[in-house]
Amino acid sequence: MKNQDDFLKYITEGYTTKGDYIPVGAAMLDGVTVSGAHVKIPLKTMNRHGLIAGATGTDKTKSLQVLAENLSEKGVPVLLMDIKGDLSGLAEPSPGHPKIDERHEKIGLPFEAKAFPVEILTLSEQNGVRLRATVSEFGPVLLSRILDLSDTQAGIVAVLFQYCDDNKLPVLDLKDFKKILHYATNEGKVVFAKSYGRISTASTGAILRKVIELEQQGADLFFGETSFDVSDLQRIDENGRGYINIIRLTDIQDRPKLFSTFMLSLLAEIYATFPEQGDGDRPELVIFIDEAHLIFNEASKALLSQIESIVKLIRSKGVGLYFVTQNPTDVPEAVLGQLGLKVQHALRAFTAKDRKAIKLTAQNYPDSEYYDTTEVLTALGIGEALVSALDEKGRPSPLAATMMRAPMSRMDVLTDTELSRLLSQSKLVKKYNETIDRESAYEMLNHKIELAEAEEAKEKAKQEQEALKKAASTSRRTYSRRSTRMNPVVKVLTSATFIRSVFGILSKVIKK
Repeated sequence: MKNQDDFLKYITEGYTTKGDYIPVGAAMLDGVTVSGAHVKIPLKTMNRHGLIAGATGTDKTKSLQVLAENLSEKGVPVLLMDIKGDLSGLAEPSPGHPKIDERHEKIGLPFEAKAFPVEILTLSEQNGVRLRATVSEFGPVLLSRILDLSDTQAGIVAVLFQYCDDNKLPVLDLKDFKKILHYATNEGKVVFAKSYGRISTASTGAILRKVIELEQQGADLFFGETSFDVSDLQRIDENGRGYINIIRLTDIQDRPKLFSTFMLSLLAEIYATFPEQGDGDRPELVIFIDEAHLIFNEASKALLSQIESIVKLIRSKGVGLYFVTQNPTDVPEAVLGQLGLKVQHALRAFTAKDRKAIKLTAQNYPDSEYYDTTEVLTALGIGEALVSALDEKGRPSPLAATMMRAPMSRMDVLTDTELSRLLSQSKLVKKYNETIDRESAYEMLNHKIELAEAEEAKEKAKQEQEALKKAASTSRRTYSRRSTRMNPVVKVLTSATFIRSVFGILSKVIKK
């Protein structure tokens, strides 16, 4: 009992906060939940990023749900990636269950069922607020990194963007970009060579193949207008609760390139537009990236470098990033080292490789006199996790094997009727779901080509007409010369000498 009392004091002191916080559960000792040993995450440190990891079926999604709804309750907007399709239930209250009541009694926290303000977003043709961005907004550097281009190819993309800027050609979608690629080595090659240098058809062909690969994963739906304004992710409802924005990605599993493209563009846009915040009392926005390995596994070195840079810098904008994945090794070490909060659910040691991964994972957590971390990682039950956070001074809090609290909202998907009702009430659907295809580089270049072809045809017709006129004129002069030149025989017969001779002969004949 003394040991448990010491443990309660240890946890209570280690998780004492002056400011607001999120209680995620109660610490356990030797597999027993210590009621009142509350594990609390300071709201002030929620922009220090985090990780939710664990084997399939260990309730990672429920931990994500708990954090999201408590952040919303505190007035912090949230963005979630819903790849498995089971997070839309945040819009409806939990139906409750005796096991939930039993869990919360052990934890020492009251349970209250609640629904939260939810906005459903989509990257594909699924129902929801359409997320789009223009190619111009990406810019040459980001687009080149997403396409994994060589330095030479990236230089060509920069030249194409410069040409479009110089000639006021909006590049909105992939159709526009492919058109300028084609134009640079065909109808416009003379113009490009004169002003920007010659562009190789082999290089543009290679870029085009990369664009088509991206297009085949559905990027043609993402690139275009109306562009999504990231400030719409920061909305607060009339009750002061932050909106939980859920991106439905159930059809994205086989299109990881589109997913990583979207995530990188979103993070880059947030970093570029959000004002500098420093360390405030609460974050401005918290983003949860489920199935995070989909970003990192498909990312090139250049893309990984870009992601790592944004993770390091975006914290100062008041934005927290939380990666949700099965194993911490799915996240690059450079990113893992930036994560302040770690919620580690159970790992399973089925193979030698698994056991090695567990030992490596255990080394990511603070030492504790109460736990053998390697052993605890394999012994945790469903809805239990090792938690390590940062206190308000940025120091690691005590490691706690935690009985996690249950979500206040429904732990299931919305029905089709509920989803339709939710979308019918959305202001953002009305704002973003109209497809706009205004005149851009594709139409402008086609018009320019048509004018050039018409001018060329006109010039050719003019030259042909002038050639015909010249030929006709030459023919008339030839005829004129021929008509004015006298036949030699006629000339002799009509000459004065010949006539006098004839008359002389006739005179002699008559006299005889």
